[in-house]
Amino acid sequence: MANKGPAYGMSRDVQSKIEKKYDEELEDRLVEWIVAQCGAAVGRPERGRLGFQVWLKNGIVLSRLVNSLYPDGSKPIKIPDAPPTMVFKQMEQIAQFLKAAEDYGVIQTDMFQTVDLFEAKDMAAVQRTLVALGSLAVTKNDGHYHGDPNWFMKKAQEHKREFTESQLKEGKNVIGLQMGSNKGASQAGMSYGRPRQIIS
Repeated sequence: MANKGPAYGMSRDVQSKIEKKYDEELEDRLVEWIVAQCGAAVGRPERGRLGFQVWLKNGIVLSRLVNSLYPDGSKPIKIPDAPPTMVFKQMEQIAQFLKAAEDYGVIQTDMFQTVDLFEAKDMAAVQRTLVALGSLAVTKNDGHYHGDPNWFMKKAQEHKREFTESQLKEGKNVIGLQMGSNKGASQAGMSYGRPRQIIS
């Protein structure tokens, strides 16, 4: 971020619109969930977009979060003893989180890019990814989610239906309402305008 100058004109307008999408109430809920999920050892960020970004920037909190959603012995991310201080190591830790989140089931369109977090380009996208991860954890209901289940919406789940052969045959005899009904009406006696006239 040190080598990036101020934005002007359209760049500033675009960045301003992106920053307005950041939800401070959602930030509070996400912080509560992360602390409930990972324990008090992860600490708490300073309030606001930049405080949230600094808290997550080195990737350690995110890695602990995704690891907490897996049973012991199958944690997807190796967390170093000391938090990484080198930029490329921090970005690598974030990339590992993104890979683990995708493996957990977060779809590509809900994922943020590493620079969105690392350079605070789009913290709303970071929130979107965390909300998607929380929703999946609540939906899976496998005992690894900690916190209030009402913090996230459950994802829709498949509800397969099985029909017997006789039920399928019965369905072929029913005329669906999509087919419509003319209730005995016909076009008899209808005329459209005057008949064609041939003038010689």
